[in-house]
Amino acid sequence: MAGGIAAYKACELLRRFTESGHDVTVVPTAAALEFVGAPTWAALSGKPVATDVWSGVHQVPHVRIGQQADLVVVAPATADLLAKAAHGLADDLLTNTLLTARCPVVFAPAMHTEMWEHAATRANVATLRERGCVVIEPAEGRLTGKDTGKGRLPEPGEIFELCGQVLARGSGALDLAGRHVLVSAGGTRERLDPVRFLGNRSSGLQGYALARAAAARGAEVTLVSANVALPDPAGVKVVRIETTGELLDAVTAETGSVDAVVMAAAPADFRPARVSEAKIKKAADGSAPAIELVQNPDVLAKISQDRARADQVIVGFAAETGDDTGSVLELGRAKLARKGCDLLVVNDVSGGAVFGSADNEAVILGADGAAVEVARGSKSALAHVIWDEVVRRLAP
Repeated sequence: MAGGIAAYKACELLRRFTESGHDVTVVPTAAALEFVGAPTWAALSGKPVATDVWSGVHQVPHVRIGQQADLVVVAPATADLLAKAAHGLADDLLTNTLLTARCPVVFAPAMHTEMWEHAATRANVATLRERGCVVIEPAEGRLTGKDTGKGRLPEPGEIFELCGQVLARGSGALDLAGRHVLVSAGGTRERLDPVRFLGNRSSGLQGYALARAAAARGAEVTLVSANVALPDPAGVKVVRIETTGELLDAVTAETGSVDAVVMAAAPADFRPARVSEAKIKKAADGSAPAIELVQNPDVLAKISQDRARADQVIVGFAAETGDDTGSVLELGRAKLARKGCDLLVVNDVSGGAVFGSADNEAVILGADGAAVEVARGSKSALAHVIWDEVVRRLAP
């Protein structure tokens, strides 16, 4: 870790790694120890801590640590550390370790907004990404002192989740590096009055899993989030919306710059024709109010048929139960043809399955006739299968 005030958050990240069974060696810079002392890191990791290449010289730590690591995580990564890494400088144990590492390397930057946006930092980040490193986009929020903006270290739990996915995929798995993708998640709400709304049961878990997976594969990720109470995935730009109309506006505002769109959100098909300015009261005679509905725009069909870019890959989701008109897969194939997207992820949601669950199963249908069955497993596992199918269809 480098010498930034966010070093205190790295204690939580270290705890998550050690409690999940990982063997962790902490390599701080001298500046990092000004924020959190060596005894803390030694106690949490169960290993001695050194910053220079002269401690334990007989074990050649400046070479061995990098050679033996399965993953190197730099959190926080300051502007100074990113510059040293990009230019191959090696003046302490951490920068020597970065030069000898042949495993995946993840940088979690944390600095003031002006430093993150400086042309030199942006160039250094681009260089590291071109070399196959994962450089997580910083979060937005409170910084040192009274400052607020982009540059905040993402939450340790989200960094840990991303690192776990990078570690599982190994070296050479950044097949979305250089790509910009958009994911939508959650369920839209349509206002009835100041208190009530029409909504659905979508939790947003699958969409957030898709965003995390794309970030772990090196993509720049924009997540359009509809009414979701989940922590922001590390390195992901989150755009919050409420209604289907807002979903359409947010998605169409981004489609011109993205390589792929995955519409995992569940938009409301209908909205009230009129929204009451006052809370709708109960009638004295016990009668229920009549609510007239009008159809919402079909976001998936619109972006599929009016493509901002001809080379885009567009993915939709279909939550089906099957009925007298056809089975779940038959309805899914009909929807794929009707929507005009490239891939459709079909979920059987009979009995409320999938919603709010950590697991999922699906069949991924392709406009080219492909059908990929994904057995029940984590939503993260399904997310990676979906991205596998997207990558196969992306233009070189």
